[in-house]
Amino acid sequence: MTGELLALGASHKTAPLPLREKLALPAGRAARVLGELTDHDRIHEAVALFTCNRTELYLVTDDPLEAENATLAILSRQAGLRPTELIGSLYSLRGRETVEHLFSVTAGLDSMIVGEAEIQGQVKRAYELALVEGVSGPVSNRLFRDALAAGKRVRTETGVARSNVSISTVAVQLASDFLGELADRRVLVIGAGENAELTARALRDRGVHTLFVANRRYDRALGLAQRFGGRAVTFEDMPRELEAADIVVTSTGAPHQIVGREELEFVAASRMGRPLVLIDLAVPRDIEPSVRDCPGIALYDMDDLQRAVARNLDARVAEAEEALVLVREDVERFESWIASLDVVPTISALRRRADEVVRQVVAENEPRWESLSAADRERVEVMARAIASRLLHEPTVRLKERGSYEYLHTLRELFGLDPVAIGEAPAAEVTRLDTRRRRA
Repeated sequence: MTGELLALGASHKTAPLPLREKLALPAGRAARVLGELTDHDRIHEAVALFTCNRTELYLVTDDPLEAENATLAILSRQAGLRPTELIGSLYSLRGRETVEHLFSVTAGLDSMIVGEAEIQGQVKRAYELALVEGVSGPVSNRLFRDALAAGKRVRTETGVARSNVSISTVAVQLASDFLGELADRRVLVIGAGENAELTARALRDRGVHTLFVANRRYDRALGLAQRFGGRAVTFEDMPRELEAADIVVTSTGAPHQIVGREELEFVAASRMGRPLVLIDLAVPRDIEPSVRDCPGIALYDMDDLQRAVARNLDARVAEAEEALVLVREDVERFESWIASLDVVPTISALRRRADEVVRQVVAENEPRWESLSAADRERVEVMARAIASRLLHEPTVRLKERGSYEYLHTLRELFGLDPVAIGEAPAAEVTRLDTRRRRA
């Protein structure tokens, strides 16, 4: 193995929405961050996972502490924050913790809505971006392939995803709670991505027939509108559509807000008290948060959805516990694969270290043995090697039998086995050179 697994991230569990907005890594920004990370001497592989509820970086490094500091600096710089402003909201995971976390995320067990299906596709796209950018490698490739397989297994073998609940369905329920019957409501969807499509489907399932879709790319708006029997409109038509709509759903990838308070105050004044529900599914947010103070307007963003979801979590607790058992089985398989990469090199390095200690001790005591014959000196050295070999015999056997990655890492730490002794440094250098070649 070319180093240790490390993950740094923030999610809806650790960071408020305004901070998650600043940490957002849409595809273009993610590619730049991945390039910065793998340009660092101690980071050999990297994958960036970004969703509306999390930003996470998965790394392979031969110096976790140095890699963590570098990653914190890169993240804070792209977010326009001081590193100290992120402390307390970021989590850092190493080794097995990283594996179990990613597998749980991919299975939907760490989502705002336990078991939600969208995360599987988001993890896949994160992995594909790393492949395209040439910044993944043998360990991260296997990690993400196994994570996707674990997510699929959980959804196939447990009931965690059977209930038709998602962020979109919860959002539509909030609209229904505010407006009542939705069948005769007029809906404007701004954005044509995955969340927009899922929300359009959820609205159609609730009987909505009048649907308008606006997107910067008219062809994408047209495609989504046609799939749900709606009509595409241009961004220039949005003021008129905002005035006529009962429900507005926004889910764009814009880096800035596209609907402001001043605009909506004007719209509200022309609606003659008719209520308007705004559902902002975007991170960064599409709608200015202060809009919720406007009379007649109800605004729900991802934080509001999280609170709504938290009230209905009990129904999936049993399914999640069953799914976690499967996840841990898959984590064990990945750990066994990792250990298989390191067992033989670690044993060889351990024995080389023992030989080195024997030679050093014999040399240090050479002046005391002036009266010893050459044959006696040889007998002393043979005996010293035999003692070292017997001491290492049992640890070596146990290492071969059940050497997990954490077990190997601890042993290397205890005996001070450096990467060169194990043969990691040359492999790491090959990985870095190959990564730079692919990205060039």
